[in-house]
Amino acid sequence: MATSTDPGTSAGWPRLRVADWADTRDTLHLWTQIVGKVRMAHAPLVNHWWQATLYVSPRGLRTAAIPHRGGAFDCEFDFLDHQLRIRTSDGRTRAVALAARPVAQFYAETMGALGDLGIPARIHARPNEVDPAIPFAEDARHAAYDPHAAELFWRQLLEVNRVFAQFRACFLGKASPVHFFWGAMDLACTRFSGRTAPPHPGGVPNCPDWVMREGYSHELASCGFWPGGGEEGAFYAYAYPEPEAYPDAPVRPAGACYSPELGEFLLPYELVATASDPDRVLREFLDSTYTAAADLARWDRRALEADPLRCDHSP
Repeated sequence: MATSTDPGTSAGWPRLRVADWADTRDTLHLWTQIVGKVRMAHAPLVNHWWQATLYVSPRGLRTAAIPHRGGAFDCEFDFLDHQLRIRTSDGRTRAVALAARPVAQFYAETMGALGDLGIPARIHARPNEVDPAIPFAEDARHAAYDPHAAELFWRQLLEVNRVFAQFRACFLGKASPVHFFWGAMDLACTRFSGRTAPPHPGGVPNCPDWVMREGYSHELASCGFWPGGGEEGAFYAYAYPEPEAYPDAPVRPAGACYSPELGEFLLPYELVATASDPDRVLREFLDSTYTAAADLARWDRRALEADPLRCDHSP
C-alpha cells in the first residue's frame, strides 16, 4: 500500500516510495499509452511529437481538445473520482473506471467508449519504450491499481508542474510545454538552442528510430521527473547532443549527480521533498544543469533568456 507523510490533500510535496506502487505504476503507464495513442491518431503532427502528450490538470492528466468531425473531444484521467472521462463538444460523455483489472480490459472498455461516441480509435495497439511490449488486447499481466498511490503520484506532478512552469517562463527561445510523455511516463520541459542536431542514434526499446530522430531533431537541454531512478522517483536533466565536459559540470544542489549509464544528471525526489524550501532546491537543479548545457554548447543565452525581473511583473 502506498504511504505518504502528508494525507494527500494537504500542502507540501507528497511522499510515495516507488517500491510501494511499482505494480500500479506499470499498469497506469500502459493505460496512459493507450489514451496518448488515441490523441496521436487524431491530432495533427507537431514538432517533436508534442501533439501526443498529456498535461497535468486540476484532477489528473488530460489531453488537449482533439479535433474530430467539426468538433472536438478530450480524455482525462481523473485521480479524484478514479475514472477516465471522455467528453465531446456536443455534450456527450463516457467514463471508464480506473480500478484493478488487466490492461486488456481497460483497453477494450476505452475503445468501446470511443466507439459509442462515434470516434474511430485506430492506434498501434501495443506499447512503446517498454520491453516486453505486450499488445494491449492481450495484456493480462498488468492489472494493479491502488487509487491512493495514483492520487499521490498526480499530486507529485502538480508540485513539479508548478515549478517547471516557472522555469519555462524565463526562456524566450523555443521551449516545449510542460507535458507528460506517456512513452517513458515522465513530466518534462525542454529548451532549444535553435540549431539542428545530429540524427539521434535510436535504439530505444520498441520505438522506431525515426520516432527518436523527430524528437531530437534540434539541439536541446531537457529536464523532467519520472517515478523511477530513486527511492521516491527522480528529477533528471540532459543535453542532446551532450557537450564535452557536461558530465563534470558543477551542478547543484548537493546530492545531484551524473549517471553515466543514463547519460543524465539525477536528483532524488526525496531530497527536494524534505528540503526546507523544495521549490528553491529544484530550481537550483534546473538552472544549474541548463546553464552547464548552454554554456558548454555556446548557446546565444542573451537572445534566448528573459530579463530575470520579467517574471516578477504583473499587469
